[in-house]
Amino acid sequence: MIGDILTELRNKRGLTQDQMADALDVKRPRYNSWENNIAKPDIEMLQKIAKFHNVTPNYILNFKPSNPAPSWATAKDKRDFKKMLEEDDDLMFDGIPIESEDRQRIKDVLTGLFWDAKQMNKRKKNPDSTNDTKK
Repeated sequence: MIGDILTELRNKRGLTQDQMADALDVKRPRYNSWENNIAKPDIEMLQKIAKFHNVTPNYILNFKPSNPAPSWATAKDKRDFKKMLEEDDDLMFDGIPIESEDRQRIKDVLTGLFWDAKQMNKRKKNPDSTNDTKK
């Protein structure tokens, strides 16, 4: 859970909850609620925490795509996806190359979107298909 990861990161730096709350410019009870899984930090705070600890927000969220290919994906589907992700062209935003850490976050999001789109296309082609996975 998020709280366990926040506690682990804070302890690795040898900080108290008070010190961590001060560093993030929040009150200690608010920070404590995150570590105790009572509440979750919003996305802006999650990014601030990740930057402070030099990790990605995905690390804090414990998001690890274990196998990006769903069971219904064909070998051709997997090849198409791999080709899309491995293109060596720089990924740019407003003419500025995106750093490798941010590029990985984008790839993680694209992974989910790609497989959702593939599955929707397969359903359209074969609406009676029984190999769909439930979400």
